[in-house]
Amino acid sequence: MSDPQNVVNCTAFYQQQLQKLLKPYGIEIRQVEENETIPGSFFGEREAGLLGNQLLLRLDTPVHSALHEAGHYICMDNQRRITLNTDAAGDYDEENGVCYLQILLSDFLPEMGKQRMMLDMDSWGYSFRLGSAKAWFEQDAEDAQQWLIKHQIIDDNNQPTWQLRV
Repeated sequence: MSDPQNVVNCTAFYQQQLQKLLKPYGIEIRQVEENETIPGSFFGEREAGLLGNQLLLRLDTPVHSALHEAGHYICMDNQRRITLNTDAAGDYDEENGVCYLQILLSDFLPEMGKQRMMLDMDSWGYSFRLGSAKAWFEQDAEDAQQWLIKHQIIDDNNQPTWQLRV
């Protein structure tokens, strides 16, 4: 396993890229100052926070965390989105959909892409039945893909629709 400190972080460059990427979903990036507690962070420390449509990030927040929390916002139903404060909640199927979506969305970030996202997920300690994010995504994630298609978050070609779950 890699060093969890050696992941791509939300530098100013990546925060700008994330703002562009997530704009169609109505997600706004809000930067938190270095060493400040990240409001809305479920796990604390460096992890991204969610307060309504605001994705809260520090420069040391991992990109995988930012895309994961953004994925929760995209994948949750509107009722939960309206009252969102820190805990995205969601069930097992939604959580899998979020992991799948964050991998897909990473391809739209320069110098990130699916391969790096999956390495960072493994490095950080995401766990999958087949032992790695790559093995899960390629061999065991059909249910997650179908869940995203059912909710019109991705299309049949595995591409984002740029729409929130309704």
